[in-house]
Amino acid sequence: MSSPGNTSSLLNTLAPKRKTKKKHFVQQKVEVFRGSDPVLSVLMWGVNHSINDLSHVPVPVMLLPDDFKASTKIKVSNHLFNKEKLPGQFKFKDYCPQVFRNLREHFGIEDQDYQVSLARSPPIKDEEGQGGKLLLASYDRTLVVKEISSEEVEEMHHILSEYHQHIVTCHGSTLLPQFLAMYRLTVESEDTYLLVMRNMFSCRLHVHRKYDLKGSLVSREASFKEKVKELPTYKDVDFRNNMQKVYVSDEEREKIVNRLNRDTEFLVRMRIMDYSLLLGIHDVERAEREEEEEEEEEEMESSYEEQEEEENSSAPAPGSNSPEGIGAYMNSFKPMGAGEFDPYVDVYATQSAVGAPQREVYFMGLIDVLTQYDTKKKAAHAAKAVKHGAGAEISTVHPEQYAKRFREFITKIFA
Repeated sequence: MSSPGNTSSLLNTLAPKRKTKKKHFVQQKVEVFRGSDPVLSVLMWGVNHSINDLSHVPVPVMLLPDDFKASTKIKVSNHLFNKEKLPGQFKFKDYCPQVFRNLREHFGIEDQDYQVSLARSPPIKDEEGQGGKLLLASYDRTLVVKEISSEEVEEMHHILSEYHQHIVTCHGSTLLPQFLAMYRLTVESEDTYLLVMRNMFSCRLHVHRKYDLKGSLVSREASFKEKVKELPTYKDVDFRNNMQKVYVSDEEREKIVNRLNRDTEFLVRMRIMDYSLLLGIHDVERAEREEEEEEEEEEMESSYEEQEEEENSSAPAPGSNSPEGIGAYMNSFKPMGAGEFDPYVDVYATQSAVGAPQREVYFMGLIDVLTQYDTKKKAAHAAKAVKHGAGAEISTVHPEQYAKRFREFITKIFA
């Protein structure tokens, strides 16, 4: 893998060759709406460009070691295409395109659907990006785009071959993030590294409670600032204090625990730690009440609008043609009832058991899986051990200890 430092010279070498292909700037299979942010515009342009390019490349019989180091790059300078929305100069790099295409296939995501979900309408900015990092959701809420560091790009390259093998072996049945693509965007000489994943939460069912669980009680309580948010991210101490439980059938519990054991064994092999279980809870009865209230509000609004239209004698507004994508085919079947979901789209979802205290849908997946046990973690572990004592439940421990403690905690969240 070429280091970020010498990529510019490679891009310059490749630039003239790529720039002669004028079709890249004038022919697009999918109409692309640009975001107001230059980085969003370049992301949408780049996804559209790379998927179109990839559609002309035959799918290999098998992936080779070089595919895990490969990348495609394009440098655009002083172009005339759509210059009112795109910056005059930018670079786009698609990491390991053949590998991620193969992963998308294993996760049941068609390239065309992926392209439409991410490049046909501008992604939505999430306010909760950590440390000022960019965090996006695709317009249809099926994909999440997370800004990562160059070190995390390196870590992804380090684990990608083993991760791919793990996904193939478990037939895509995993609690791990579904990594779908990785890009580098260069706008105004600034590099932005983006990782695309499937959204662990539903594009249809609203999450009413959310927990980030690590299996440690040290410094693991949501802050007051966090708790006053509309949808706070609660932590391990909050989970215990709220006496929260997950009510699933014995069969579902066994499936989840088996996936958890298999996935954490993989993370131990990769020397990865500090990951969390993201738990989202959809309250079916609350959702029904909210839907009734919304319908009542809509009826009142529509009757008011009708009255206004009659007074003004204006024609009704034409219906908008909403783009389709990964979650779109759900709309072509019969409407889903309260708490129902499509397991092919909401792959992290589980229904509450029959006879549970309340009807709920749970979304469970492992997040933040790109932290290796390196010198920084060793230093943090030593500092915390001095502060809290060697026997205290510290978040930063060795990968084997972390996985053991994590599994023990997570298996106890079930009723």
